[in-house]
Amino acid sequence: MKVGYIGLGVMGSAMAANLLKAGFELSVWNRTRGKTEPLLALGARVADSPASVAKTCDVVCINVTDTPDVEAVLFGADGIAGGARPGLIVIDHSTIRPDKARQFAERVAKQSVTLLDAPVSGGDVGARNGTLSIMVGGDERAFERCMPIFEAVGKRIVRLGGPGAGQVCKACNQIAVLTTLAGVCEALAFGAKQGVDLTKMIDVVGSGAGGSWQLANLGPKILAGDLQPAFMIDLALKDLRIVLDNAQSSGLSLDAVTLAKKYLDEVKAAGDGRLGTQGMIRALEARAKVPIAGTNSASR
Repeated sequence: MKVGYIGLGVMGSAMAANLLKAGFELSVWNRTRGKTEPLLALGARVADSPASVAKTCDVVCINVTDTPDVEAVLFGADGIAGGARPGLIVIDHSTIRPDKARQFAERVAKQSVTLLDAPVSGGDVGARNGTLSIMVGGDERAFERCMPIFEAVGKRIVRLGGPGAGQVCKACNQIAVLTTLAGVCEALAFGAKQGVDLTKMIDVVGSGAGGSWQLANLGPKILAGDLQPAFMIDLALKDLRIVLDNAQSSGLSLDAVTLAKKYLDEVKAAGDGRLGTQGMIRALEARAKVPIAGTNSASR
């Protein structure tokens, strides 16, 4: 299969590189053309537009920031829809609104094009290592046909159901991740206020029922003062807005999500929206009035 890749940010560029390593013939496009140069050096062809990518490829992957960006790439001027041939499969790895994913799938189906929503989890490390979890919604035959593409970039690949199901699963993932992170930050703030050794607290709590990926991985980063992003607060807030908007439309109240978003909103309001999500600790430091980030001098 000839594959196209549109959107070469941190995740997209790494995933596209893994497709090249797996032997796929790859065409790429990015709004900022300079980001295509590393992939050009690896053997990719650089296209002039999303429409140009669609004209020459059997499958086109998208990896952009938000719902309006996906809509623009699909249906805007020189978008995929303008160059699509019947039988084209589009894989959207972006994280967007589930309801819009369903609408987009219906729109492209009128051109005999299949859209799979396939958001990912695993961060920049998973993207580089090809070990992402991929949550897919859409046609089963298209999913099976694209399995070699998914296997080049991911390790755990699951089809959840029809169009939009992958985006619903990604929303569930973000709920679990960010509400757990809120609990980790609160635990660190409580421990700091009470004067316990936070490194030891992370070790012993992490070995029991309180253990989590966020505690084991982001807890030590916080204590080391490493708030650099694997996943930015700005993007996490976008995801939580998607969760809360869809929850509200279905009559569901999610108090833990609301609290996690409140903490992140406070950090963003202080000008730190480009920190990693572990920067949530800044909101708890303000409440506790004690330093937490960077307090483990041995880890600096």
